[in-house]
Amino acid sequence: MAFASSLLPAPVSRVRAGTAPELAAFPPARKGVSLATARRRGSRHGVRAEVNESGSALAVDALSQVKHVLLPVTDRNPYLSEGTRQAAATTASLAKKYGANITVVVIDDKPKDSFPEHDTQMSSIRWHLSEGGFTEFGLMERLGEDRKPTAIIGEVADELELDLVVLSMEAIHSKHVDGNLLAEFIPCPVLLLPL
Repeated sequence: MAFASSLLPAPVSRVRAGTAPELAAFPPARKGVSLATARRRGSRHGVRAEVNESGSALAVDALSQVKHVLLPVTDRNPYLSEGTRQAAATTASLAKKYGANITVVVIDDKPKDSFPEHDTQMSSIRWHLSEGGFTEFGLMERLGEDRKPTAIIGEVADELELDLVVLSMEAIHSKHVDGNLLAEFIPCPVLLLPL
């Protein structure tokens, strides 16, 4: 939950309207004033610049607190769809950079027996994560349950107290995951990757 709280807007008390007092010392700009002259004036009037934390710095700080990442696999492609491969690579990269653990959950409404290429898909998942430097990760299978993948992802994220879910937009476009229900069922931030 630290991720979500760090992305909140700045409090109103920190936002000021009007001219900054440091700039009030300068007369209105005149044509022909060089940048060097303006810099010299600034140093005479005690103008200083402050570096504010940008939104990207806040996001990086929030990601550094991620310690457990979920990679849901909802497609039936035994070699993984392009979106799932991208999500696997992103998950491995984030986990490696921030020292996080990975849990993969394979979700399908059909039982394992009805999917003859199941072992190929498991090998493909292992291969893609090992390419990112991960040979050890948690693996869960939620097969044959007559439930929506979004609800299963939310349940797993809640049970394991995950910090981040990495999901491709492809899962939403293909109607495997209901994008409208993500905020309702997923108790942690979701990183949606574009196609």
